[in-house]
Amino acid sequence: MALLPIRLFGDPILRARAREVETVDDDLRRLADDMIETMRDAEGVGLAANQVGDLRRILVVDFQPITGEQSAEAFINPRIVERQGSMLSEEGCLSIPDVREEIERTEEVTVAYTDLQGGERSVEAAGLLSAVLQHEIDHLDGILITNRVSPTRRAMLRGTLKRIARGAAQRM
Repeated sequence: MALLPIRLFGDPILRARAREVETVDDDLRRLADDMIETMRDAEGVGLAANQVGDLRRILVVDFQPITGEQSAEAFINPRIVERQGSMLSEEGCLSIPDVREEIERTEEVTVAYTDLQGGERSVEAAGLLSAVLQHEIDHLDGILITNRVSPTRRAMLRGTLKRIARGAAQRM
């Protein structure tokens, strides 16, 4: 396994829509393992492939901080198939360090996905897990938390976002 560099706000890959995964193979499983190691090293609870420079539709979630379970899971081609309720969720993002924002999310979601063995699965999620899955699926669609805040709040973040983008440009 290897630590992967996390792309920062300003990197164009974060605005790109990830493409569907057609084949679950060893290369994809290796990517998932590397993403889990990278996420845990960065003390995150979720990570989408485009955050590490890969435009395949895969995300990983660490369940330990959410449910207490010592496990992480990869979600290939995840899609929300049911939504219910709404909530405010304070969210941060590994690609936008030092920014935490209140985001309106669906309180309960059902997410259908493919697992690393190629099987079709679904998970019902509420609360924090629901927010994490929605946040990471947003990433796969090229949507960042800055897209989910008001224009006024986005304007207030402008200086911080420019600083982060300068760091991203230096890393490219």
